[in-house]
Amino acid sequence: MTKNLYDPTFEHDACGVGMVADLTARATNATVVDALTILENLEHRGATGADVDSGDGAGILVQMPDAFIRSLFGHVVPDLGGYGVAHWMIPKSLDVAALRTDIDSVLVSLGLASAGWRDVPVDSTLLGPTSSASEPRFVQQLIVSPAAGDDLERRLYCARKILEHTHDVYAASCSSNVLIYKGMLSSPQLRQYFDDLRDERLASAIAVVHSRFSTNTLPRWDLAQPFRYISHNGEINTVRGNRNWMTARETTLESETLPVPVSALTPIITASMSDSASFDEVVELLVQSGRSLPHAVLMMIPEAWERSTAMGVERRDFYRYHAALMEPWDGPASVTFCDGKVVGAVLDRNGLRPARYTLTRAGLLVLASETGVLDFAPEEVVYKGTTVDHCLRLADGQRIVATATAREADTLGQVLAVGVDPARIVVLQD
Repeated sequence: MTKNLYDPTFEHDACGVGMVADLTARATNATVVDALTILENLEHRGATGADVDSGDGAGILVQMPDAFIRSLFGHVVPDLGGYGVAHWMIPKSLDVAALRTDIDSVLVSLGLASAGWRDVPVDSTLLGPTSSASEPRFVQQLIVSPAAGDDLERRLYCARKILEHTHDVYAASCSSNVLIYKGMLSSPQLRQYFDDLRDERLASAIAVVHSRFSTNTLPRWDLAQPFRYISHNGEINTVRGNRNWMTARETTLESETLPVPVSALTPIITASMSDSASFDEVVELLVQSGRSLPHAVLMMIPEAWERSTAMGVERRDFYRYHAALMEPWDGPASVTFCDGKVVGAVLDRNGLRPARYTLTRAGLLVLASETGVLDFAPEEVVYKGTTVDHCLRLADGQRIVATATAREADTLGQVLAVGVDPARIVVLQD
C-alpha cells in the first residue's frame, strides 16, 4: 500500500466569505442583492447538523443605510455620521423594559442618548429545533450624540463593550458606519429570516457576507459572522498564545483617544468566543485606539517579511517595528475586513486559504473564497486574480485600490480603467 504525507484526519473544512463593492461608491439595493446571492452560492461552505434547518451561521455587513434608517425612525434621525444604530440580540427571558433602562444609563455616561427602538421583524418559522431553542429577540436602537465621526464611533464601541460585560446581551453591530444582520442560520435562510434584507430601501455600496462552518466552537447565534470588522475563512492555530498575550498586556494598555480607560473595557477578548471573534476584538481595540483598519490587520497578519529578498526597506521596517508590539495571529486564513469606508482582504503569510476576485467594466469588484459566485458575461470582465493583500476605499466618490504587492499594483493600475488613478495606488499599510 502506497503511503504519502496526506492524512484526512487533519483536514478542516472552511467557511465561505464574500464581498461586493461598487467602485463608483453608489449606494444601491443591487449591491445588497448581489451580496446575498454570493452568500447563497456559498451554501456548500457553511454547515448544518442532522437538524438541517439549523445552520452554523450566516450574515451580511452593509454600510449604514441612511435612507432606510430614516424611513424606520422618522424625523428624529440626525444627519448621517451623527447617529449610530445598535443591533441587539437579547435573550427572550430578559425583562426588556429593565434592560432598556440599564442601556440608557450607560449611554448617558458616555455622552450618548437613545432616540428610538424597533423590534426587527423576523420569520422564526424557518428555524429548526436547534437554532429555535436559543433564538434571541432582535432589537435595533437609534443612538444620537453631539459627537460625530471617530469620536462617536469610539463612544459607541465603549458603550457596547461595557454593556456586553455587565449584561447578557450581544450587539451584532453598534456603529455609525455599518449595520450587520446575522444569526444561527443557513445561507439561504438569511434573506428570508430578516424582512429588512428584502426591503428595496436598504442600500449600500459595500457588502460583506459570511457562511459559517463551525470548526473550533459549536454553532451559536452570536458566533455567526461578519463580526464588527472582519469575516474569517480558516483557523488561527496560534489563538491560545495570542489570547494569553493579550490578557497579559491588558494592565499596561493605555489610549488617549478612547473616552474611558482601557481597564473599563477589559477583558478585551471575551471568553468562550471563537478564534475569529477574538481576532476581531483585538482589531477593534487597535482601530478604536487610532490606527487605520488596514494597519491593524497587517499588524496581526504580517507578511513573511523576515527573509524576503523582494521587500522594500520601508515595508520591512513596518513589519519589524510591529513585531515588537504584536505577535502574528497565524494559521491558514483568508480575512475580509470592512469598516463601512474601507473594504479589503488579506491572506495568511503562506496563502493557504483561497480568495479570488473579479473586476467588471461596470466597476463592480467581487471577492470570495472561490470564483464563480456571481455570473458575468466574459466581455464584462476586466480582470480576475488571486488576492494577496489589497483593500478598496470608497469615500467622496474616490476609489483607491491598495496592495502590498508592487507588481500586482502596477497591473491593477493599468486595468482599472473605471477611474482609479494609478498614482494613488499605495501600499496597504498607511
